[in-house]
Amino acid sequence: MSVVPAGSDVQSVARLTEMADYTVPFALRAVCDLAVADHLGDGPVPVADLARATGTHARSLLRVLRALACRGVFSEVEPEVFALTPLAEPLRSDHPRSLRAAYPLLAPDIQAWARFDHSVRTGAAAFDAAHGTDYWSYLQRHPADSARFDASQRAVTAREIKVLLPAYDWGCFGTLVDVGGGNGAFLSAVLQRHPDLRGVLFDQPHVVSGAGPVLHERGVTARCTVVGGDFLTAVPPGGDGYLIKRALYDLGDGDAEAVLTAIRAAIRPGGRLLIVEPVVEPGDEFDWGKLYDLLLLTMRGGGSRTEGQHRELLAATGFELLRVIRTKSLPIVEARAV
Repeated sequence: MSVVPAGSDVQSVARLTEMADYTVPFALRAVCDLAVADHLGDGPVPVADLARATGTHARSLLRVLRALACRGVFSEVEPEVFALTPLAEPLRSDHPRSLRAAYPLLAPDIQAWARFDHSVRTGAAAFDAAHGTDYWSYLQRHPADSARFDASQRAVTAREIKVLLPAYDWGCFGTLVDVGGGNGAFLSAVLQRHPDLRGVLFDQPHVVSGAGPVLHERGVTARCTVVGGDFLTAVPPGGDGYLIKRALYDLGDGDAEAVLTAIRAAIRPGGRLLIVEPVVEPGDEFDWGKLYDLLLLTMRGGGSRTEGQHRELLAATGFELLRVIRTKSLPIVEARAV
């Protein structure tokens, strides 16, 4: 065993310490939930005033803001007076790329991460071990947590819309069926951009029940049919394009095959299927898909797939993978029904 000279790994130790620390992620999520950045939009504010505005304990909030300020999030411009920094700006609700709702501090998620070793040891979702039920069943039974999760997904979708809409010719379809499309935030944006396109929004009945206001806000209600059901058994027929965004990776291969088989039964030969989710790249280069893969493992037991795994899964269910369109957000996997 080689002897490492004292002091030679100072940078490595410092970086590992930074990576292993979870106080900053928790602090960030707490200030997002408290909307602290919203109260700093007009300039610096004393922490005592911030505490009154956010309903928090002034001394504790001061400790949180100081900790974040030393990492570049907020700035203590005078003793106990804080201001936004460029890094903190996206934490504002009114920022065009707002992250405020994207990162809630959700107790059930934290409890699942505390059992992460269970996932590593068994390959099963730690969330199920922590709560005795799967993620989606839990949310269905806990409407307050479900509402906060939905808000985080809307924030993520808002960012995806800006990147994904220009990345593909969505107007090439006559009817686009969004499988597992949630409340229709993404599909409604596609329909708004392409006035000749019709849409079908499909998800569990209790999920699509919230789609009405979203479709109305974008003015696409007349061009979008909303259908509730179970995508493991059947999906609405009649589309020449089918979309499944950030849903297939929640599933193991067996359930993923069931969903794709249901889509293949509904789509005509030659129709296009678009899968929008991480595609894991080989090698050591940074890839969000590799990190998100651990989130999926912990919360839902699914996982990100490589291009080769997508190709095999599609071939087994009657599709041919045509191309993977890389974007600054998620890749778009385009396949053709054979």
